[in-house]
Amino acid sequence: MTTTLVSAPVATVPALIVLDMAGTTVIDDGIVEQAFARAAERSGLPITDPDAALQYVRDTMGQSKIDVFTHLAGGDRAAAERANAAFEAAYRDLIAEVGVSEIDGAGEVIAGLAAAGVPVVLTTGFAPDTRDAILAALPWAGAVTAALSPVDAGRGRPAPDLVLTAVVRAQAPSLAATVVVGDTASDVESGRRAGAGLVVGVLTGAHDRAALEAAGADAVIDGIRDLPALLAARGL
Repeated sequence: MTTTLVSAPVATVPALIVLDMAGTTVIDDGIVEQAFARAAERSGLPITDPDAALQYVRDTMGQSKIDVFTHLAGGDRAAAERANAAFEAAYRDLIAEVGVSEIDGAGEVIAGLAAAGVPVVLTTGFAPDTRDAILAALPWAGAVTAALSPVDAGRGRPAPDLVLTAVVRAQAPSLAATVVVGDTASDVESGRRAGAGLVVGVLTGAHDRAALEAAGADAVIDGIRDLPALLAARGL
């Protein structure tokens, strides 16, 4: 395991763990990119440079998909909504075709946290229907306190809304006692902007160590399986 640590003002006991979904607890394996390609074709999204559009999708992994499509549609909200609906349908189709698998150790870690009385809230840039389709395929979904999409919180990442809403839903006592974990710069930025006590990047998804550290991660670990060891090292 390779871990980079930077000092952060963490409370002595974590009162809430906020985990991203695709790339952090659920294997993406290129499904987002495949769904984007299908959505662009089916919706007639006006894209002049497919390579640049795909790179933008990669760079904005973790953000609200409707926001991503609004940018790609040049601000045309109606076109973005058509593309987003096509994306959500394509993603659900791909789930049915290839299935859903957890990131190694995700279920074990979440179950362990729940058993210790630490609430876990999942967050995602997907719409609720897609989010719930993913959760329905995971045997440990019942162990989480809540699962949130941008529509549940107000704004998507990198805004702090998802983390702040998670704190309210879980009735956590403070942001200083909240740990945020994700695989993208947007996940990290959201945690930082919310004022979470510890923000952790994982290397199982879209962005590399350099991007996660540049976004302000207090720690970068190989994957979710290493989270308990990190928390223990921090005295949590």
